[in-house]
Amino acid sequence: MRCRKIFFTEIILFFCLAYICFAEDYPLQYFLTKVSSQTNEFTKNEREELLNRIDEIFQQAQQIHSKLIQTIQTGEMEIRYQEGKFWMSKLEEDKGSIENGIQQLKLLREKPTHLVASITLYKSLKDLSSNFNAYNNMPSFSALVGDHAPEMELWADPIFYKLYLLPLAKMKDVEKTPPPKGKTVPKLKKP
Repeated sequence: MRCRKIFFTEIILFFCLAYICFAEDYPLQYFLTKVSSQTNEFTKNEREELLNRIDEIFQQAQQIHSKLIQTIQTGEMEIRYQEGKFWMSKLEEDKGSIENGIQQLKLLREKPTHLVASITLYKSLKDLSSNFNAYNNMPSFSALVGDHAPEMELWADPIFYKLYLLPLAKMKDVEKTPPPKGKTVPKLKKP
C-alpha cells in the first residue's frame, strides 16, 4: 500500500513537471509568422502571452535604462557636458514611457478591449524603440543596448499593431474612454 502511494505521488509529480515544461511559450518568431499569415485571429492565451512578452520587453528596457543612467552619471564613458545633458533628457523621456507602458499593460490585463490604453501602449513602445535605436547608434551606448532596440521595434510595429491594435480598433464593442488619470487637484478660483 505504501509503495502505491509513493508510485502515484511520483506519477502526479511527473505530470505536473511535464505540464510546466511543455506549457505554451510563444517566442518572437511565432508572432511574426502569425503576422505574415493573413489570419489575425487571436486566442485568449495568445493575447495574454503577447501582453506578457511586452511586459518582459518593458522590464528589460528598465534594466538597460538604469545601466545607461549609471554609466553616464559615473563618468564611465567620455561624454561632453552638452551631450550628457541631451542624453539624460532622452533617458528621462524613456523613464516616462516605460512607466506609462507598464501602467497601460496593467489596464489592458484588466480590460483587454480598452482602445485608448492599447494606443497609448503602442505609442510608448514606438517612442522607446526610437530612442533605443538612437542609443544604439552611439558606440558608447551600443554595447549596453545591443539587440534590444530592433527587437522592441518588431514587438511594437508589426506584432502589437497588426495583431492587437488593428483588430481591437475594428471591433464594435470596445471601451473608448481614456484611462483614469492619477489624483486630480481641483483648481481654485481667484477672487
